[in-house]
Amino acid sequence: MYLCYVDEAGNGQVVKPEKPDSQPVMVIGGFTVPEHRLKSLVWNFIALKKKYEPSLAKDGVHPIDVIRHELKGDTIRRKMRHGGRNQLRTAHRILADLLSLLEQHDCKVLARIWALKENVVNDTETMYLSSVRSMCENFEHFLAERDGSGVVVLDSRSYVKNLKNVDCVTTEKFRNGADRLPHLAESPVFGHSDTHVGLQIADLVVSAILFPAACTTYADDLTWNIHCHPGHGAAREHCPRLGELQHRYEVRPEKWTGGVVVADHRRQLPGSKLFDYAGPTQPSTPVRIPAPAAALDLAPAAAFPEPLASEGEQQPVI
Repeated sequence: MYLCYVDEAGNGQVVKPEKPDSQPVMVIGGFTVPEHRLKSLVWNFIALKKKYEPSLAKDGVHPIDVIRHELKGDTIRRKMRHGGRNQLRTAHRILADLLSLLEQHDCKVLARIWALKENVVNDTETMYLSSVRSMCENFEHFLAERDGSGVVVLDSRSYVKNLKNVDCVTTEKFRNGADRLPHLAESPVFGHSDTHVGLQIADLVVSAILFPAACTTYADDLTWNIHCHPGHGAAREHCPRLGELQHRYEVRPEKWTGGVVVADHRRQLPGSKLFDYAGPTQPSTPVRIPAPAAALDLAPAAAFPEPLASEGEQQPVI
């Protein structure tokens, strides 16, 4: 069994100079993890939180409070934009540790990135729906290769949005005739990030790495837009490493899909451009902790980790 956690960044609003905070890209993405590795991933991510938020490691902090305390992607982006040298170094170390955890737990990254034209009204819900459907299809291929089953967990939005955005997958899975997604155990389900650690990790992948990196890759000419701040370019340092975590597959000779797929409606730049950063990266400091004997021991056990040395117009990442 595999779990796939999905979050989003960006909302498809009209991008124009009159709204300098309008978001020039929309990212829907996340990661997969084997079910038998999930508990270890959660323990290690809690250790990561305590490493960078020492107040969470104090005696008397309840485990559920550690879980509910979110390390948000927009906080990392603020450090990149406005933080001093130490804050920027901390942001890099958090992301390096995060990628180490994904590598150690056999996780794979998948996403859809939309680079939006200026002064154009976007159909946000259709973009979100098609992204979820496409990622479910890619997840299906991933599961079929491993003869496994899986469940997709989406970050909950609102009842109306949740309902509409899984109908297409439900139809594909439970239509009359052959099941087109036979390795998905169920239609996507919904969770809340303050109770699902997997969604917190997905938020960092999407909001702290892919979103700022995409803004400074595909909309770097929008100097009036706060999301295209040069400081966000720091996220690109982690993209080559993240690119190694993609599940890519060939659908026909020399036609690849899966992983992170980019639809650049502004300048038609290739998806591979996101991953071509060749500058220095911050050293990784992965964390590893012993498994606690019981759930209530989770917080103290994690307190002191030991350091270890397109389809269609979409253009797939190579």
